[in-house]
Amino acid sequence: MEQIPGYQRRVSVPVKVGHVTVGGDAPIVVQSMTNTDTVDEIRTAVQVADLARAGSELVRITVNNEDAARAVPGIRQRLDDMGIEVPLVGDFHFNGHKLLRAVPECGRALGKLRINPGNVGKGSRRDPQFAEVVEIARDLDRPIRIGVNWGSLDQDLLSRLMDENARRPDPAPPEAVMQDAVITSSLQSAERAEALGLRHDQIIISCKMSRVQDLISVYSDLAKRCDFPLHLGLTEAGMGSKGIVASTAALSVLLQQGIGDTIRISLTPEPGGDRTQEVIVAQEILQTMGIRSFTPLVAACPGCGRTTSTFFQELADEIQSHVRERMPEWSRRYPGVESMSLAVMGCVVNGPGESRQADIGISLPGTGEKPVAPVYVDGEKTVTLKGERIADEFKEIVEQYVERRYGSGAPAG
Repeated sequence: MEQIPGYQRRVSVPVKVGHVTVGGDAPIVVQSMTNTDTVDEIRTAVQVADLARAGSELVRITVNNEDAARAVPGIRQRLDDMGIEVPLVGDFHFNGHKLLRAVPECGRALGKLRINPGNVGKGSRRDPQFAEVVEIARDLDRPIRIGVNWGSLDQDLLSRLMDENARRPDPAPPEAVMQDAVITSSLQSAERAEALGLRHDQIIISCKMSRVQDLISVYSDLAKRCDFPLHLGLTEAGMGSKGIVASTAALSVLLQQGIGDTIRISLTPEPGGDRTQEVIVAQEILQTMGIRSFTPLVAACPGCGRTTSTFFQELADEIQSHVRERMPEWSRRYPGVESMSLAVMGCVVNGPGESRQADIGISLPGTGEKPVAPVYVDGEKTVTLKGERIADEFKEIVEQYVERRYGSGAPAG
């Protein structure tokens, strides 16, 4: 897609995670995490596959005990059998050093390890346990994400920085010291990992916060202080619209500044909800900002007193669902189709104009308007639909357009 005005990616070192590159000039990577019990190989593999098919390019799984560690190779094999190549990221806390030593095949099945410096051990155990995980990653030639989280921050480090701050003539606010502690923890841990033999291009950093302004402040500072790839995510973002809005607000500011090499939207699913929603939200943030294209998006008017019928809403939803269902095949057969734009408009005020701006658009009749729906293709009116089959006929027009424009016989460019 065209470069968006004012957007320039921060320069970072590329890190290979399996077949996926994070950082450098690679596209910003979308990732997610399972919420199944990792010990349940079948359910975990199925959810990983669902997330991967939805567009997650890395999937993290919890490895919290020896049974979970022993399940990881089986999960990897099940995914391979399904033709799902997405790299797995092992999420380790507290006992990762023990699990990776006890079950060496677990580390071999993973594309990356994630450790939290605040959770690798306390007191005198912290450094040796951190070192053990890093040395295992080094020997396996696996990258590590050093994931600092403000909710599990190294309390010894925080206390030391708070004490130092209190002795200053003009102390900084506690929030600023906490933010500095998060950044310091990540950078000192990365420096320690390199001293232990991990290459510079095997380290990814994240500093997750739960408040929007804190996240923006921390990553804006962190981006100036290192060239490691940065993983963005608002931790504990929340449920439903709150989680989506908060994550979008935080990440959009950072992404516009060129900060971020991989992202996750940490949504709390509704009871029985679809875990893949967080993948779709991540994709839509990147796509609506013009940074990456994943699937054709459907523009639709919000409705007003001119559009008392719900038909345009139902058609917009039907077309967006149709596009998502068709994308697995379209993406294989029609390179570039993900950038196609569609519009489903509800009345004569903005309908024709918006429809002309899209690759394919339909302007439906509003209340009291003539019951016809002109269709615009590449800015030109091509046909007027009416009757009971408008939805099916419009989908047929979309299919024909995809074949004509993006098929093997389509002109280059």
